[in-house]
Amino acid sequence: MDEFNLSANEITVRDIGRNLDPSTLYEEAIRYEPGTAISDTGALIAWSGEKTGRSPKDKRVVQHPDSEHDVWWGPVNFPLEEKSFLTNRERAIDYLNTCSRIYVMDGYAGWDPENRLKVRVICSRPYHALFMHNMLIRPTDEALQTFGEPDLVIYNAGGFPANRYTNGMTSKTSVDLSLEHREVIILGTEYAGEMKKAVFTYMNYAMPKAGVLSMHCSATADPRTDKSAVLFGLSGTGKTTLSADPKRELIGDDEHCWSDKGIFNIEGGCYAKAVYLTRESEPQIFDSLRFGAVLENVVYDKAHHHVDFEDTTITENTRGAYPIDFIENARIPCVAGHPSHVIFLTCDAFGVLPPLSRLTPEQAEYHFISGYTAKVAGTEMGVTEPQATFSPCFGGPFLVWHPGRYAALLSARIRQYGAKVWLVNTGGSGGAYGAGQRVPLSHTRSMIDAIYSGELDESPSEKDPTFGFDVVSECPNVPSNILIPRNTWVDSQDYDHTAAKLATLFINNFKQYEDGVSAEVKAAGPVITG
Repeated sequence: MDEFNLSANEITVRDIGRNLDPSTLYEEAIRYEPGTAISDTGALIAWSGEKTGRSPKDKRVVQHPDSEHDVWWGPVNFPLEEKSFLTNRERAIDYLNTCSRIYVMDGYAGWDPENRLKVRVICSRPYHALFMHNMLIRPTDEALQTFGEPDLVIYNAGGFPANRYTNGMTSKTSVDLSLEHREVIILGTEYAGEMKKAVFTYMNYAMPKAGVLSMHCSATADPRTDKSAVLFGLSGTGKTTLSADPKRELIGDDEHCWSDKGIFNIEGGCYAKAVYLTRESEPQIFDSLRFGAVLENVVYDKAHHHVDFEDTTITENTRGAYPIDFIENARIPCVAGHPSHVIFLTCDAFGVLPPLSRLTPEQAEYHFISGYTAKVAGTEMGVTEPQATFSPCFGGPFLVWHPGRYAALLSARIRQYGAKVWLVNTGGSGGAYGAGQRVPLSHTRSMIDAIYSGELDESPSEKDPTFGFDVVSECPNVPSNILIPRNTWVDSQDYDHTAAKLATLFINNFKQYEDGVSAEVKAAGPVITG
């Protein structure tokens, strides 16, 4: 590792800010970064440049004999020659050496000391250093004295483009991971989220290799019993909203691991969407965007520095990054016991899936690998049609192993620790898109509350004829007439046709994963009859 580390003195810039505190990083940002400002609530406002979101098509993994049989190659993990990685690495270091000042931030990934990785970030922007100060777990001053060699190094040279003539490059942006060197090289993008997800991607390799399940999910815990719950769901399914539960403690909002001891958060902070944010809708997030937080790509009033969260002139992907202890009911340290409940959230715009269902471990694997939700496409000539979205393990862009590896670990944990698995549809009910309505949030909250309380353990259910899972037919504070979706449609044949259509989408999507799962999991998917 020494050969590929900062200790090799490849970084020759004299002015290096090491592990600076937020106040100093504020000073550095205001002094050296044009366009940086401080909001009227005290957050640092920064602009990420041309790229205002991740560039998944520019992510590369070095194809090396020691790891090439571990990696799930394809549209998520594009292979890169080691020579190209080293070329980009040297290009990044050369760029950093031209900067008048750079920043080094050390921190941990993983709240469990037994499964913790030491991460070092080397960058040229104080905004990036503050962002990672928030997103990594912050060592104490004493721990920094003995931090030692990191397990992962991120060279963020995003202000300098990749050379498109370097073999394997398809644009001026490149985010390259070497599992052998344990390094990430970032070129051609200054979007801070690339660093956060680079850490998660590496954890998605290292943790399963050690027998620990890494998960793209939120997690909460019962403050009285220490029992936890994990909530999976793609954007728009309600994962963030439903994990903000005043009756429970927040373990984390995005990235976790499940070990033999329980669950732990990977991160030291939260990276929340800020578009259309109000104190009324998300009070915890709103109040966390204060001194020490980073506000990314937002528009603000130059006279009063008041942020207009409704303004999407720069991007709809406005974000706020803040330490998790800014959340009042966060559990510090961010660890908890084994989950009693695993909850898959989906927003089914087709109006087919039940609001609440129980899954077997095999069905859990199937739906975990599928990672389904559906959104409504834009209107063209007055016609709208739901569009199915599948993201394996509810985090496809960040996987390294085949999805079946993560699903098998999840299933084993579910069986070993007796967790109950639930599929909760926060989407359509009462008919096809345009005819039905979205399940009211109040009803969804009642379902989640009933899951946590154990009131649904013995509740009656009906087997869904197409998808095979047990549909809960009675739930406290939820009208029974909405729980069986076929009964809510005016035309039951129309429901059957739409259910078969959705089932076909599931079946066709799952074909790409069949080689990596058991026969029992394959059989746990939907069946089209008639």
